[in-house]
Amino acid sequence: MKSHEIARRWVEFFVSKGHTPVPSASLVSSDPSLLFTVAGMVPFIPYLTAREVPPYKRATSVQKCIRTGDIDEVGKTVRHGTFFQMCGNFSFGDYFKETAIPYAWELLTTPVADGGFGLPVDRLWVTVYNEDDEALSIWRDKVGVPEDRIQRIGKEDNYWSTGQPGPAGPCSEIFYDRGPQYGIEGGPVADETRYIEIWNLVFMQYQIDNVTSKVDFDVVGELPNKNIDTGLGLERLAMILQGVENMYETDQVRPVLDMAAKVSGKTYTSTEDPADPHHVDDVRMRVVADHIRSSLMLISDGVTPSNEGRGYVLRRLIRRAVRAMRLLGVETAVLPELLPVSRDAMKGAYPEVETDFARISRIAYAEERSFLRTIASGTARLEEAVNESKAAKTNLSGAEAFALHDTYGFPIDLTLEMAGEAGLAVDEAGFRALMLEQRQRAQRDSKAKKSGHADLSVFHELLAQGETIFTGYTELEGQGRVRSILSNGHAVAHASTGDEISLVLDETPFYAEAGGQAADTGLITGDGFVVEVLDVQRPVKGLSVHKAIVREGELPADALVRAAVDRERRHAAEQAHTGTHIVHAALHQILGPEALQRGSFNKAGYLRFDFAWGEGLSAATRSEIEEVSNIAIRNNYRVDTKIMDLDAAKALGAMALFGENYGSEVRVVEIDGAWSRELCGGTHVESTSNIGSLTLLGEQSVGSGNRRVEAFVGMDAFRHLAAERALVSELSDMFKVPANLLQERVAATLAKLKAAEKELERLRKESLGAVAASLAGTAVDANGVRMIAHNAGEVSGADDLRALALDLRNRLGSAASVVAVAGASNGRPVILVVTNEASREAGIKAGNLVKLASGILGGGGGGKPDMAQGGGSDVKAIDAALSAIVDAVETRP
Repeated sequence: MKSHEIARRWVEFFVSKGHTPVPSASLVSSDPSLLFTVAGMVPFIPYLTAREVPPYKRATSVQKCIRTGDIDEVGKTVRHGTFFQMCGNFSFGDYFKETAIPYAWELLTTPVADGGFGLPVDRLWVTVYNEDDEALSIWRDKVGVPEDRIQRIGKEDNYWSTGQPGPAGPCSEIFYDRGPQYGIEGGPVADETRYIEIWNLVFMQYQIDNVTSKVDFDVVGELPNKNIDTGLGLERLAMILQGVENMYETDQVRPVLDMAAKVSGKTYTSTEDPADPHHVDDVRMRVVADHIRSSLMLISDGVTPSNEGRGYVLRRLIRRAVRAMRLLGVETAVLPELLPVSRDAMKGAYPEVETDFARISRIAYAEERSFLRTIASGTARLEEAVNESKAAKTNLSGAEAFALHDTYGFPIDLTLEMAGEAGLAVDEAGFRALMLEQRQRAQRDSKAKKSGHADLSVFHELLAQGETIFTGYTELEGQGRVRSILSNGHAVAHASTGDEISLVLDETPFYAEAGGQAADTGLITGDGFVVEVLDVQRPVKGLSVHKAIVREGELPADALVRAAVDRERRHAAEQAHTGTHIVHAALHQILGPEALQRGSFNKAGYLRFDFAWGEGLSAATRSEIEEVSNIAIRNNYRVDTKIMDLDAAKALGAMALFGENYGSEVRVVEIDGAWSRELCGGTHVESTSNIGSLTLLGEQSVGSGNRRVEAFVGMDAFRHLAAERALVSELSDMFKVPANLLQERVAATLAKLKAAEKELERLRKESLGAVAASLAGTAVDANGVRMIAHNAGEVSGADDLRALALDLRNRLGSAASVVAVAGASNGRPVILVVTNEASREAGIKAGNLVKLASGILGGGGGGKPDMAQGGGSDVKAIDAALSAIVDAVETRP
């Protein structure tokens, strides 16, 4: 049975049981505490924890998930994969154990011909929490599972909680017996390789408190509404139904594995035995198959490679896959061979990977090219380090391996492999210690950042009393009442002149920062007080909190107020926000639909827009974007807003931002109908001509596969153009030509400067050649080596010294020789040493001589045995440094 058929049967079964089908959420989790959707229940957490009212009593989904916590175990066991699909059914205060358990058994054991999965009942085992007699009774008495195939398990494995005070409850898990060839008898408690878990049923029925660990907490009562959260691993069930050895050999993964084998010329044997000689290569091919699929799905959901957060995870997956192929013997680009295979395997379940493949592949291929360049540059540095370590008769240090990893992105496995080929060991323990130190430092930084966040409990309490009514779509002034005054996170009865406060009103026209639009500012006034609003935020959904300062008088809690938004600032922000939509539409018109939004920010008069694109925009393209945008402004298109359900909005083609969490009802903003149609909660002008004008400021990269444009709108655009006009006028006066001839005059002037610089360079080289000719005859014998040590005085930089040193080395011929030249550049000493082959055979290394001299100069340096460079801070010590080099050559053993 194919994977997409498993998913279809799952959904159809639970729909027949009254469940609402819920499409998979993005892999990019809307939960700020998570990078990714790591479990099928993640999109339902607000409902399961009673933070939000669920729109349905029963739901079912097949959720895309990513977990990378045990990425190093991928390929080694059947249980570890980074991307997986979790089939789930959920009940929010509706049915409980007595219904959930029979549902699971029915679907698993119903014959395939009747719509089930057809698993033989004698191969299924069940575990329950050791104190959950109720679940055991249902399994035994209602479902009919023999008691000897029901095992009790402790809290460590069969009790679910968030790790915080709140809802919790026991679990019951269903296992499939793969047979005696996979391990010993005795059920899941004896062997979880033979008995593989396929379905976990969580019964959320208790409220816990005083939580100190996963197994140490107090049950303080039962939940008023008990919930069901279950999850079946689609890949694990597919493995069983398709009769394959592990998840990597299922229909959505195996094609990539086979292509990896074909490209590398290896044979995949399916072994999981570390003692098997094929095991190492089999693991590598499984890693490739897993990581390629995960990368495909992450890029499909809007993630792009970067050095932090989600982007770093994606980058690591791609690079691990490329590295694995390299260890299989393939050193050329492999993603153009592998990624289309994964696309074809996944498109049946996720059609978007095919329709969006041009964008996906462009991002992935660019990342591989970048990594191959990284390997090339890292290899050069590694070879230097290996040579230095072998010369010093030491192992490659952990610090050097860490620098290769941290600076070049060079994988430690590759360092170990290449150093081993050179007959050199690596201080892997030292490397691991530095990596641990880096991780601990990052964790400390993360904790410090989190501890700076305000306690949200007070806002949740206020939200429980009712949401803030936002009136700012239709009015900029309005009456309201103070619901709470907060100072330093605590409610206070009043605030006086100079107090900085957080203010919550029952209704407000102030827009809280959201969707890339900056917050409103303005005044809140009343009987005897004036409060200036500096910022507005929504710490919890549905509650607007005004960050403000009392300018006059005393503000009491529960006061009647008049809230007034700064009209001019709001209008300028609306110009920018509508301008952002226009730029987005212009990008789609010019570049195509793959120029997807990656983020935006707009405030009064200014907008910034990030979009997916793999290369810089030409000047002509930037000009075209600006022209299309201003034509849309000139055409005075109507800007309409509509409220509709999410499915209807998507059916209309409304664009949504990747990773954004939308409710069932959304606000759609249209500009000239379908020309621009986006989901948006921000404020906008009524028609595009209200923007005035839009001027692009520039375009730049903001990470691999992403670009950013910035623009001014309205009066800010006018002021920017006026300043540029003034600059052109000033330059015209300076060059004494009219504006239309200015470019020609500047180009001519630059050409003259370039010619003059070229002539100066020629004269400089002639001068250096003359110096070299005269110095060549001054070489002295230093213990059998021809030696020149020269203080060149003031030089333009190290390039001058390098050219002089190399010229002198050539003039000295093939006999053993050393050239050391030094000089002062910008008040600091620079020294350069070169050797020829004969002197190196005599044991003389330029790097060692430079280190010696640099120490005298008060600095440092290094390089290769044939050429090295250093410097310092003491110009007066140049002659002493050169003398030390001569002495070192003369007195060598």
